[in-house]
This record gives sequence, structure tokens and C-alpha cells, in this order.
Amino acid sequence: MHPSTTPTDPSRPAGRHPDVLVVGGGIIGLVTAWRAAGRGLRVAVADPAPGGGAAAVAAGMLAAVTELHYGEETLLGLNLASAHRYPRFTEELEEASGQRIGYRRCGTLAVALDADDRAHLRELHALQVRSGLDSQWLNGRECRRLEPMLAPGVRGGLRVDGDHQVDPRRLADALLAACERAGVVFHRTSAERLTTAGGRAAGAELADGTRLAAGQVVLAGGSHSGRLAGVPEAVRPPVRPVKGQVLRLRLPAPPPGGRAFLSRTVRAVVRGNPVYLVPRESGELVLGATSEELGWDTTVTAGGVYELLRDAHELVPGITELPLTESRAGLRPGSPDNAPLLGPTELPGLHLATGHFRNGVLLTPVTGDVMAEVLATGTVPEEARPFSPARFSPTTRGAACARALEEQPV
Repeated sequence: MHPSTTPTDPSRPAGRHPDVLVVGGGIIGLVTAWRAAGRGLRVAVADPAPGGGAAAVAAGMLAAVTELHYGEETLLGLNLASAHRYPRFTEELEEASGQRIGYRRCGTLAVALDADDRAHLRELHALQVRSGLDSQWLNGRECRRLEPMLAPGVRGGLRVDGDHQVDPRRLADALLAACERAGVVFHRTSAERLTTAGGRAAGAELADGTRLAAGQVVLAGGSHSGRLAGVPEAVRPPVRPVKGQVLRLRLPAPPPGGRAFLSRTVRAVVRGNPVYLVPRESGELVLGATSEELGWDTTVTAGGVYELLRDAHELVPGITELPLTESRAGLRPGSPDNAPLLGPTELPGLHLATGHFRNGVLLTPVTGDVMAEVLATGTVPEEARPFSPARFSPTTRGAACARALEEQPV
């Protein structure tokens, strides 16, 4: 842990360099900048198109419960902490920005289409119960009573009323507006190289030739976070791009007094492929998402579109009658353990806020709070300590290996 700069005094000359430079203007960079500015720090953001990034493609499921995976129980705690903050976070952000972010408490229904899927969901339900989560098992008839558009062959499912949703594009727009109102300075160009001085991070060289000095630097570039020149290898974040293809369709307006096409998020695993349908209050239906380890490729493929529509049709047959309005691919920032890297690195003055993988939108509130606390006080909040970037440093990995060897029986 390294000491932070002193919070900004508004009486200081405006020409002084920022206390914090955030490299990356996606939702994680923006929430970090907004919350840090709220703590009295002078903040700048470097990004050629702030408000873009993976959020433009994300579905916005706030699914701490239904996204639970084996081996990710520690991440569950952070996901739940962030989910619990979303209602208050929404109020604060909508007031600060003057914009709605499409937060809906509509719940999620995860369903099974065959015996194997049903067995998998049963195992997931048992894990959720052991983890103290609120999840209700339903039979197929009960699932279809909740969502009549479901296929007749649905065998059962999990009703999770606590998994909500938000519109990530609206979220990004609101964060951008809130940052601007809070006095965050935007450099609409990319950061090319981290600069150092006196053994600590000191700012960045920008693509337009600007050398921007800063008291602290936050690397929040999503899947690109590991590509910034000048970052020492020992602290370079081990993030990779994971491609996801997403479709957007237009929902029919419900008849007077009638039911909506879908009233909540519906998700399933079809032939081993996860698929989800997220109905927006705007009348849009988001359908996704593939998960492809293909490097930096963001091509929308005929195969990806076909697989999404095929699997969604088996789940909700009426979907093929809906107008298709958009197909798009984006890159999630994956880490070796599928969990984010939050807080200070071993290079003084350099912090990470990246590697959120499939939970970037969900983890937006807690990431903003954690990073603001780190930047303003130098203290890492308790909930973020398991996600320190140091867990991937050569020193930490070497020590862990040595402990493992010592614990081996003779």
C-alpha cells in the first residue's frame, strides 16, 4: 500500500497537474473518476471516446446470484456488496447526471430445457443455498406461468428476484455527464506510455504528444490495460480480451391490459452454450452472449448470430418474429481467475481497476467506492483486499509456490 496525494484544495491554481490520471474512459474508468472527484481530488481521464468500451455491448445483468460459478465464492462477496449498493448508487448518479440509467428490479429466471440442464441447475441451486443466497426452485409449469412465452419443453428453473438489470449504455452516458459536472477533465486521445519519476508513476504520454503529469495513475483500460507502454512487466496487469457477440431486437408493445413479451431476464444453457434474454424498459431485447478466446477480433460472424438465434429460439420460440435492430461484438477484460484487479500495484503511484470480465457493470458501484478510497486515503477497503493486483505479481506467486512446497508431506 502506498500513500496517496493530498486531496485537492479548490483554492489551488487551476493550472496544476491533476491529482489523478485515469487511463481509460469506460464505465470503470468513469466511475473511478467521478467518485474520486467527489472526494475532492482533481481528476483527468485519457480516452479517445469516453463512455465506450465493453459497456456498449454488455447486457447489464446485475446477476450476483445466477452468475455464481464454482470456485468463485470470494468473488461472490464482492458481487453481492456491489449489487446491494446499486439502488443508492442509481439515485446518486441520476441526480448528479440528470439522466436515467434504466435500473430495473425485474428479477431473473434461469431455466433448463433438458434433463442434463436440469441437473446442472439443481447443482447450481444447491451451491446458492449453501452460500446463503435467495433462490427458488420452480418446476416447468411454474416457469411458464411466470413467462408464458417460454418453450413448452422447459423442465424447471430458478427464480431469483434479487438479480436485477441496468442499461449499460445509459449508465455510461450518465457517468460521463456526472464526471463533466464534477469537473473531471477529459483528454480525448489515447495514453501511449506510462511515465515514471523517482521510482513512481508520474503520468502518461498521450497520442497527441501531450506529457500529462499526475500524482497518481489509475490503469482502467479494460481488455487493453496490459498494452500500455512503459508499465514495468512486474506490475503489468494479466488481462486478456474475451470476445462476446450480442444481438438487439425490438419487442412488441404489450396490448392494453396484456402481458409483456418477457417481464424479466431469462437465461439458460442450451447444448452447453449460455444464452440470455434481457428485456429493457425501452422496448429493446438484448440477446447474448458468445464467449470466444479470439484475441482482438471484434467481427460479428454469421455463426455467432446463428447460434444465438438458434439457442434463443429453443428457449423462447416467438423470438424469431421480432425485428433485429443490431448485431455487435465486444471484448470483455478477462483475468486469470475471472476476478478484477483493484488497488495499488508494487509501483508506487500506479493503481489498477481492470479485469472485471463478465461482471464489469455489476461491479461498477463497489469499484468506484474502492478506488476513491484508495486514491483519497491510501487505504484499501476490506472487501477489495482479496482482489489486490499483487496476487499476480512474480513475488507473490513465488512465495505461494514456496509455501505450497513446504506444506507437501515428506
